[in-house]
Amino acid sequence: MRVLIVNTSERTGGAAVAANRLMMALNNNGVKAKMLVRDKESDSLTVVGLPKSPMLRWNFLWERLVIFCRLHFSKRHLFEIDIANTGSDITKLREFQEADLIHLHWINQGMLSLSSIQKILRSGKPVVWTMHDIWPATGICHLTLGCRNFTTRCHHCRLLPGNGSAHDLSSSIWEKKAKMLEDESIYYVTCSRWLESEAKASALLKGHKMTSIPNPIDTHIYNRCNKQEARQRLGLPADKRLILFVSQRVTNQNKGMNYLVEACSKLKDIPQMGVVILGGHAEEVADQLPFETYPLGYVNDEHRIVDIYNAADVFVLPSLSENLPNTIMEAMACGVPCVGFRVGGIPEEIDHKRNGYVAEYRSAEDLAKGIRWILTEADYDALSQNAVHKVAQNYSQQSVAIKYLDVYQQAMAFKHYKL
Repeated sequence: MRVLIVNTSERTGGAAVAANRLMMALNNNGVKAKMLVRDKESDSLTVVGLPKSPMLRWNFLWERLVIFCRLHFSKRHLFEIDIANTGSDITKLREFQEADLIHLHWINQGMLSLSSIQKILRSGKPVVWTMHDIWPATGICHLTLGCRNFTTRCHHCRLLPGNGSAHDLSSSIWEKKAKMLEDESIYYVTCSRWLESEAKASALLKGHKMTSIPNPIDTHIYNRCNKQEARQRLGLPADKRLILFVSQRVTNQNKGMNYLVEACSKLKDIPQMGVVILGGHAEEVADQLPFETYPLGYVNDEHRIVDIYNAADVFVLPSLSENLPNTIMEAMACGVPCVGFRVGGIPEEIDHKRNGYVAEYRSAEDLAKGIRWILTEADYDALSQNAVHKVAQNYSQQSVAIKYLDVYQQAMAFKHYKL
C-alpha cells in the first residue's frame, strides 16, 4: 500500500511532528508512506515539498489579507481563522498519482483550498483526514472554546467583529465545506476520544465514518536517561526541583502561562524550585515567575529536547484547550510525571494520581496542588514508571500503525463499494 500524507509543514507544529512520526511508523510496518508538505525543512527522501513557486507565498498572504479585511483590519484573531480560499492543486503531482490512499493532516494557511480538497475527493482515491483540531468540523475556527454553533450550522462567530451575523464569514465557509463534502466520503480520524465526540456532534460531518487513534511516538528516542547527566549537558542546576513548561510560542494565551505563574506563587514555601521554559519568546515571560527561571528558547534538536524532558522533575501544561498534546506524551515517555487541566484529551493521557495529576479546569490553586503533590508527597518512582508504561502500551509506533492500517483498509473498501 502506498500512502501520501499531506501536511502544511514538515516539522513545525504539533500536527507536523505527529504526521512525521506516523510516516516513520507506517514505513517501519510495511507501508510505503511519503509526506507532501509546503514547508520542507530537511533532506529526507520520504518528504516531498510542493514545487517551488511564488504562488506558495501568495496563497498564504492572500488568505490572511481576506481575513484581515473581514476582521475590519484588526490583527486580534488573524491566525485563529482559516477559510481555505486558496491553495495548491496536488492532484497532478506524481506522488499523488502513485498513491493508493491520500491522508490529510493539518492543511491550512495556503496549503490546500476547499476547491483543491474537492479535486482530491473527486480523484477517486480514498481519503483519510486526521483532525488535529476542530477546523474540519466547523466553519472557520480551530478552537470552539464553548461555542456550540457547529452542531447545527456556524454563524454569529465569536471571532468576527460584533460576534458576526446570521450570514457571516463562518456561515459562508460552512456552506462551501458542506458543498465540498456533498456525495463524497472521508474517513475522519481524531487524535483523542474527546475530539471524536466533538466532531461527531458537528452537523457538517454527519454520515462520515470516524474513529480516534492517538499520535505515535518513537520510544527508542524518547526514553528515560540519567537526570543529573541531562542537566549537566544543558547547564541546568543539579540541586533544584525543576518544573518544565513547553510551547511552540510561550506567549500564546491558550497555553496558560498565566496559570503557571499564579500556581508557582502558591509554591514559594518549597525550597530550591526552578522553572525551565522551552519555546519561542521564552525570555519574555521569564521575569513573571517567582523562581529562578531558565528560558531555553526554541529548540529543534530532538536529542537536546529529550535531555530537557529528562532534566525536569515535573512537566506542567496548563492549556485551556488541547487535543492530545505530543508534549505530555514526550514527557511521560521520558518518565516525567505531568500536570494539566481537565480539558480536551489531557485526561486521556494523564491518569490522575497514577502517572500525574489532572487539575480542575482553569484552577491555578489545583494546578499548584498537583505540582506540590508530585514533588513532595507522591511515590515519584512509581509515577515515573507508570508514565513510561502508559506510553509503551498506548502510543508506540507499532500499536498506532496497526490501527491506521485497519482504517486504511476500511477506507479503501468503502471507496471501492461506492464506485
